[in-house]
Order: sequence, then structure tokens, then C-alpha cells
Amino acid sequence: MNSALTTAGITGRTRVYGILADPIYHVKAPEVMGALFARHGVDGVLVPLHVTADGLAAVMDGLRHLRNFGGFIATVPHKTAMTDLCDALTREAEQIGAVNCVRREADGRMVGTMLDGIGFVEALRASGLEPRDRSAALAGAGGAASAIAFALAEAGVSRLTILNRTADRARALVERLRTAYPTLAVAAGGAQAEHDLLVNGTSLGMRPQDAPPFDLRALHDGQFVAEAIMDPETTPLLAAASAAGCRIQKGLPMLERQIALMARHMGAL
Repeated sequence: MNSALTTAGITGRTRVYGILADPIYHVKAPEVMGALFARHGVDGVLVPLHVTADGLAAVMDGLRHLRNFGGFIATVPHKTAMTDLCDALTREAEQIGAVNCVRREADGRMVGTMLDGIGFVEALRASGLEPRDRSAALAGAGGAASAIAFALAEAGVSRLTILNRTADRARALVERLRTAYPTLAVAAGGAQAEHDLLVNGTSLGMRPQDAPPFDLRALHDGQFVAEAIMDPETTPLLAAASAAGCRIQKGLPMLERQIALMARHMGAL
């Protein structure tokens, strides 16, 4: 029998949690959280909830009234919008400007936090890469990318370059990083080849027609390439990086490293 909770184990006492996304097919959290609940004997289930951006506020209002609902994980494209829909934010969520995990209090209030960055850096370390004193290039300036940027800064990278299709968003993230980490060498835009850590913090690579987040021809074997995308497991970026002799990290370890923190924030552990 699968270690995750099956429908046969769900009763009227089961605590319900969710993951909100659009699209929803790629999410891995239900399996990973289900296995965690099984290991700890938690009578809970995390279900995928397909919610579009224009329906997000209405869904949040509905979830406030579900008394057996403990909270949810927020992923693409809802992490940034969630900051305006929660009733309270942790310091990390306020600083980063995004939310990926929300706890529903007994009175229906929603409390958001951001754990992507912590999960990503811990996954890097588990893969044998210590980010301190590394030069990093990060693709993206959205919710997940912002969390990763702040976590890399906190971990002590020597230099951080933000690459984003919308230059204004990249510059805004750079300014927030400079305010929080005045001694960090951080810039918007630049050459990827001179960095030894490349991170894709965008959704580019989920669909076959997506443009690559980095110039695949410029990858070289002195680089470590990491993904935030979990499906497909091996994105075109990771395939090209492997072919170029780079060390790689897939997206799932980022979730696996933060899943217990998510469960604790939602009050499940």
C-alpha cells in the first residue's frame, strides 16, 4: 500500500489541507505531504485545488469558512498575489513579497509565510554545494525566484545576478536585496558564463514550447545548474546542463526540504 493517505483512510475527523495552482497537473506536494503525514501518524490529507488568478480571492473567502481546513500551499502563479489576500504575513513573506504556505487560524484568519528559499538552499547543501562565496545567476523575479534570491543572499553568495524578461521586476528585486543586504554585490542583467551557480526560478521549462531561461550554448562544466521546476523531472535546461558536463539539481528536493516546515506552519505537526 502507498505510504500516502488513501481515500479509505479519510473520515469525518480528517483534517483537510490544499495546494492552490494554475495549472495543477505538475504539483508533487500531495504525494510528499501524504508520505510525511503517514510517517508522523497525522490524520490529514492535502488535495490539489485548481484555482485561476481571477478566482483566487473568492476561493480564499470560501476556505476561511471551512472549519476542518488547516491551510494550503500556494504555487504558480499565486505566490505574489497571496500577500494581499492574507490577514497576516511572517517577516520572511513581507521581506520577499510572496507567500507559498498559508495557515488557517480557528477564526478563519489566514497567515502566510514563504519557505521556498529555505528549501532551495537546504537542497543545495544536501547535494554537496555550499552556496557561500559562490557567484550565482538567478533567472526570474517572481515569488519563488525572490525567495531563492533572499535565501542565497542570507547564505553568503559573493555575487548575485538577476535575469528576468521584465527588466523593471529584476531591478525592483535588486533594490529590495540591496536594502536587506547592503554589502552584497547584486545586479540586474549580465553574462551567465561568469557565474558558477545557475538557478532557474521561473516556470520556463514546464511546457515543451517554452524558451530556455538561460543560453544553453553558454553552459560549461564548471557550473552547477539548479531547477525550481518539478515536472518535468528533467527539464530542457537540466538535460542541456548534463550534456555540457555541469552538476545539476532537480526541482523536487526543494519541496522535500521544506515540506516539514510547511506542515508545521499549517499546524499539522
